[in-house]
Amino acid sequence: MTIREYEEIIGKRMKSARFKHSKNVAKEAVRLAKKYGADAEKAEIAGILHDATKESSEDEQMKLIEKAGIELTPLERSSHKLWHAISGAAFVQVELGITDPDIINAIRYHTTGRSGMSLLEKVIFIADFTSAERDYDGVDKMRKAADKNLDEAVLEGMAFTISDLAQRKLTIAPDTFMGYNEVSFIASLKKKK
Repeated sequence: MTIREYEEIIGKRMKSARFKHSKNVAKEAVRLAKKYGADAEKAEIAGILHDATKESSEDEQMKLIEKAGIELTPLERSSHKLWHAISGAAFVQVELGITDPDIINAIRYHTTGRSGMSLLEKVIFIADFTSAERDYDGVDKMRKAADKNLDEAVLEGMAFTISDLAQRKLTIAPDTFMGYNEVSFIASLKKKK
């Protein structure tokens, strides 16, 4: 499928603001991919599809997750906000026939991050934080980090997520903690050199 065909499919699945966001994430993902050496075509595909099920009902999301054979942890099952990333990964596999594990994982972990993230996963994680329409407190700092060093931006993004969720007394995915600790540890080793 072409990127335009993917846009047509997801454009029917979401409101115009979310579709604009998806297009902006795809554009930013291509920019970051080119800057850091990731596959720009995969970045554009993962970027446009990352929120494919964000506006789907919980029932539809769960059916996609089950159809893809994905087993949710008890925490994931109880954290409905995490479902759209997991069901989005299921959607691209089951409905669109995408088999590339890097694209699938970039979609699945775009909200939580994780340890062992691929370059593409990092690109999508940060592109979602820094897309053109984003205007949260701290977005300029995040954009500067993204332009300076992708790993520093990932660390900044995970720290932001952990802090935001903790302040709101919401559940924090273990993947986010594991990813944060890994990136933080690597960053500390680099500073010692």
